[in-house]
Amino acid sequence: MTPANLPPIFSATSQDIEMLLAAQCHLGSKNLQVHMEPYLWKCRPDGVNIVNIGKTWEKIVLAARIITAIDNPADVCVISARPYGQRAVLKFAAHTGATAIAGRFTPGNFTNYITRSFKEPRLIVVTDPRTDAQAIKEASYVNIPVIALCDTDSPTEFVDVAIPTNNKGRHAIGLIWWMLSREVLRLRGTLASREVEWDVVVDLYFYRDPEAEENKEIGDESKVPGAEEVGPPVESAYPADGGWDIQGPGAGVPSTFATTGAVGATTSWDADGGDWAASSVAPAGNESWADTQPATETKW
Repeated sequence: MTPANLPPIFSATSQDIEMLLAAQCHLGSKNLQVHMEPYLWKCRPDGVNIVNIGKTWEKIVLAARIITAIDNPADVCVISARPYGQRAVLKFAAHTGATAIAGRFTPGNFTNYITRSFKEPRLIVVTDPRTDAQAIKEASYVNIPVIALCDTDSPTEFVDVAIPTNNKGRHAIGLIWWMLSREVLRLRGTLASREVEWDVVVDLYFYRDPEAEENKEIGDESKVPGAEEVGPPVESAYPADGGWDIQGPGAGVPSTFATTGAVGATTSWDADGGDWAASSVAPAGNESWADTQPATETKW
């Protein structure tokens, strides 16, 4: 399954092959399109077609060489209408300078110059020939070459370069786009050498479910700390005896409030049967409420 038609410098490493197998890029569908038969390795007993990983790597290198041949990186248009590939094409465009169309492809993007989003790319790369059929059809009208990620049952009409892989799994799609982006940067000279690992991890190209991420955040916020996570009781910042070191005309008021509050706390509501007003806080001693008021009152 190793590629045999490439120079040694373009050969895949064992880590690349392991990543392709781990992402299940070799698992096709049970249906087989006639033009995808040269990329077939074998058929499992359960009917699933297995893609030749060596052919997949050869086509990744070929597609990267075609993309690198475009002088202006913005003339390369990467398209994905499927949610699993939208994050990947956006990251590919950010790293290589290509133009990304993530989501619904507006009819007339390549043929109707009155359209606000009209584009004239020199090359397009699509994630799924069946889902992105509108883009491929319009590219055929204006003679734009097409590179596509093709499964064993994908239609290959108007597709110039087919990269045989599993284009239905989120990990397989993200890994192929990541490898294609890395190979383009290697050929352009952005990456110093092939021995140096790319500092961008492949997880950035994987699809993430927004609802799952939101539920995960809500679950983290609503987590109640256990008994072992609760800290020791916090001591009150207020003095136990109610004394305050306050200077000025208001001195002594908090102390009086604390004293009367303690008296009210010892009063039982059911013992003497008095009404609520009688058991509430009252002025200490022979003082009346009028004595505690200021001598002069301001009349508004």
